[in-house]
Formats: sequence, structure tokens, C-alpha cells
Amino acid sequence: MTSQRSRRAAATLGAVSAGLLVLSACDEPTPMATVTIGTDSISAEAECYRTLDAAQAKECAKEKPSKSIELPEGEILRIGVDPEVADTGWALWINGEQATSNTFKKTYFSFEDAALFATQPGQTAAKSLTISVVEQNKDGSDIKGVWNFKLTNPDA
Repeated sequence: MTSQRSRRAAATLGAVSAGLLVLSACDEPTPMATVTIGTDSISAEAECYRTLDAAQAKECAKEKPSKSIELPEGEILRIGVDPEVADTGWALWINGEQATSNTFKKTYFSFEDAALFATQPGQTAAKSLTISVVEQNKDGSDIKGVWNFKLTNPDA
């Protein structure tokens, strides 16, 4: 009886140890970014989350987004980030290029009447675009993360 208990205890201890070893090998989850339009929201972890130079951030911002949401004309685009991202600051990029001159230090920002699909006269509106939330300091010299989202234009 004692030998069975010892074997079970050893097996349990081995399983717990193996589980802890597997968990310790996992990467920590990255902070989250959320895009909200009307009552619909999508959230994602960063595509890239490490110290990046400008060229690496551009490449990362061009990666295909895993999440998509519709942005009808006239709707408000709302973006939320984790507090640690707000502490560094973040900017909005569109199709791999910085679109805001400001670096936001808030966890939440609304882009009212975000005419992101607007075109020049005679051009057709884009069917979709990629927006990126880029964690960066004010002058863009310290870039830490990129979150990509696809916005689709239901009016195109």
C-alpha cells in the first residue's frame, strides 16, 4: 500500500514539476490594445513587442492584422490601451505610416469623425486599411510595440 502511495505521490510531483517547467518556458502575454466602433470591439496582443527601431516598427505595422472591424462613415473610432502603454505613449499609424503628430499618454482616445477612408476628388474610397497602435515615446525614438487592426469600409 505504501509503495503505491509513494508511486502516486512521485507521479503527481513529476506531473506538477513538468507543468511548471512548460509554463516557465512560455512568453509573457503582451499588453492589450482595443478598437471600439459603436458597440463592437476587438482586442489584440501586440504583433511585435520588444525594443524596435523605426524600420522594424514599419515592417511590423505592415503585418496582416488578425482582427477586423467595420468603420462606417461618420462613426467614432475609439482606441484603448493598457496603462503601461499609456505611460510610454502611443501614436496611431495607418498602413505603416504615422498618422498622428501627437503621442497620446492616455489609456483611451476617441477620433471623432475619423474620415480614414477619405480620398482625393475622383478617387474611389479604400475598401480597407490597417491601423496600428504603436507604443512610442514623444519623438518616436523609443518604440516598444505594435498592435495591428484591419478597418473595413462598408460604404465602399
